[in-house]
Amino acid sequence: MKQRPSFPARIDTGQSQAKPQTLLTATRVVAPASPKQLKPTGLSSPSGMGLDSSAVRARMVQKLTAQGISDPVVLEAMGHVERHRFVDSALVNQAYEDTSLPIGLGQTISKPNVVARMIALLREAPGRQGSPAMGRVLEIGTGCGYQAAVLSCVAREVYSIERLRGLHDKARENLRPLRLSNVHLIFGDGMLGYAQGAPYNAIISAAGGENVPQAWIDQLAIGGRLVAPTHTQSGQQALVVIDKTPQGLQQSLLEAVNFVPLKSGIA
Repeated sequence: MKQRPSFPARIDTGQSQAKPQTLLTATRVVAPASPKQLKPTGLSSPSGMGLDSSAVRARMVQKLTAQGISDPVVLEAMGHVERHRFVDSALVNQAYEDTSLPIGLGQTISKPNVVARMIALLREAPGRQGSPAMGRVLEIGTGCGYQAAVLSCVAREVYSIERLRGLHDKARENLRPLRLSNVHLIFGDGMLGYAQGAPYNAIISAAGGENVPQAWIDQLAIGGRLVAPTHTQSGQQALVVIDKTPQGLQQSLLEAVNFVPLKSGIA
């Protein structure tokens, strides 16, 4: 039986020894949660009058519903996570608008609609066979940590990898107060995935490249689904959905999107 990595644990980034080592920074899930326990206790739902108000998030969820997001589990998670806690203070008034926002180092936090859409696609994987919760999920591109927090509400275990040290540290600071024991943050090259946590029931990427890296396919479990932006023949980006079945890979190309480019290495 394959042994799960201990926490904290170093991983080999594939760089020379002079490069900083990747470090797993979160605690280990002690026992699997039931679907009703998936909502992390650290994500409170205050009823204040400002951005902390649950009514503010409820209005965002209403907009998502009007835009075609119908998965009740995803909508509940989107309404539960306070997006304004993951953006810069100068932008908090735009936190619940359906727009991407800069988070530093040339990166952005995705639109709420895009986050909800991609997670809903993961949950529609045929290999899930009606399971109420996703199992182990790999997120490529932690960014500010917002999507990882949403994923923590719908998956039993989340591994999130970020190649930019500044964003990895920012996500760690953003997520620390939430005490999400099922989220593990990794500093490393996302194009390599994270083999120590494989196989994954789902893989989601917040950056798009010319092709889906083979490492991600290799680390996806049979019955698992991968959702990522990729370049089309016209040079634009579109969402690609890849299901790994016992008979092979099944791929679908969906709507156009606009994500930051997928890059290798760490910085």
